[in-house]
Amino acid sequence: MAPGHLPPSIPLCHLDELPDGGARGFELPGRTDGLSVIVVRQGRQLHGYVNSCPHLGTPLEIFPDKFLTRDGRHLLCHTHGALFTLDRGACVAGPCKGDHLPPVPLELREDGQVLAQPPEDWGS
Repeated sequence: MAPGHLPPSIPLCHLDELPDGGARGFELPGRTDGLSVIVVRQGRQLHGYVNSCPHLGTPLEIFPDKFLTRDGRHLLCHTHGALFTLDRGACVAGPCKGDHLPPVPLELREDGQVLAQPPEDWGS
């Protein structure tokens, strides 16, 4: 991809399909490496992260869309119990404390469509 040229945005879902105060995972079309995105919704505010724990590179969830702690205050890596803030993806407890989940820029369109803007180095 040419420098300065962004890959196309990837449609993920409609805002109504994301539970307020919840999180969902999305497989990216055309990927063969299993890389996926986590989207956290807090009202109309959305946060996107690569679904890969900085500790071992494993997906955070064991069961589909089970990303949050029971109290809904943190993202939880079920492999080793690392906890991440919802708004920044910062690890605040566990073996990768101080690291961050890689962010994925999201776009919320006026019609409620949610799109991900993958980083250039993701390739396709």
